[in-house]
Amino acid sequence: MPKVAPLIPLARSGLQERTVLPLSPVLRIALGLAIGLAGGALFYWLTLPLPWMLGALFATMAAAVAGVPVRGPKRLRPATVAVIGVLLGSRFTPEVLAGAGQWGMTLAIMLVYLVVVGLAVVPFYRYVARFDWTTAYFAGMPGGLNEMVEIGEARGARIEQVILAQSLRIVTVIAMIALWFRVVQGAQISGAARAGAGWPDYLDLALMLAAAVLGSVMGRKLRLPAPTFLGPLILSVALHLGGLTESAPPGLVVNAAQVILGTVLGCRFAGIGAAALGRAGLLSLCATVLSLALALAGGLAMQAATGVGMEQALLALAPGGLTEMGLVALAIHADAAFVVLHHVVRILAVIVAAPLMHRLLIRDNSPRV
Repeated sequence: MPKVAPLIPLARSGLQERTVLPLSPVLRIALGLAIGLAGGALFYWLTLPLPWMLGALFATMAAAVAGVPVRGPKRLRPATVAVIGVLLGSRFTPEVLAGAGQWGMTLAIMLVYLVVVGLAVVPFYRYVARFDWTTAYFAGMPGGLNEMVEIGEARGARIEQVILAQSLRIVTVIAMIALWFRVVQGAQISGAARAGAGWPDYLDLALMLAAAVLGSVMGRKLRLPAPTFLGPLILSVALHLGGLTESAPPGLVVNAAQVILGTVLGCRFAGIGAAALGRAGLLSLCATVLSLALALAGGLAMQAATGVGMEQALLALAPGGLTEMGLVALAIHADAAFVVLHHVVRILAVIVAAPLMHRLLIRDNSPRV
């Protein structure tokens, strides 16, 4: 049976080849999913942020680094990404968008903040971390983990470095924000992701399934970036803004999708040693502190321009998870719709702009370091 190809060439990473157990691909996938599910359950029990995806990711990543013969169910990945796209689209309710006209100035400040973060963090990953320009771009852009992985992989980035940078950024941001509000504000912050409450009726389920399936087909036909994510998201937005449904994918489906996606991502790390992970963590911490410092400056600008509360402005700009920042907003009695809208716009702006700006600013033949 062939060995698992490492993500970083052994000669360059200083790693030694490991002998893996002769398990069949099906057993390796089953082992990976079992470890991913256990990691997600552990993160959920510990009330850590994004428990099902990040728990599965870090558990299978640790197993892969340790030489356990795990394998991710890659063929299920498009379906899981579509579920997450439908979930994100369900956040676009008429109630949330009703306040968009009143938040024009804060949205403009947020877009400037995204540009400044990109100009600061991308060069950090290029010149300090010594990533190639493509990898530095998608590691440093303040988008979502799923989106940057999807688009970055299509553009030829070193995907394991993007996964580490983006996932560690999310964890670090949420941990720092949650620690501040939990310790200083005394709020109880839950890290569990929220989806639909219970199971929707058959019509709502059919509409969301159609958004996932038809959206994926549409995304591929239109050659959208991250087609199985952006296509379902667009159709889900249309369904929810059109009032055809108010439902979100049920929590069980969303959690299963996160476990599968986290397992697929974590199993990519076969052949990477603990030293490389430690270096990535230090780089991510530095980049995240830089991003949060810029978010603080942007929050002060929002407060001065519109009078919005500093806590609310900081939550709207902090490059953490949409769901988790919304939960923190609810815990401190901030305007959750304000926070959610700004994060939705942030994610969409990065999704749309990232491949376009990458095409304009970064040459495809830039040397890899």
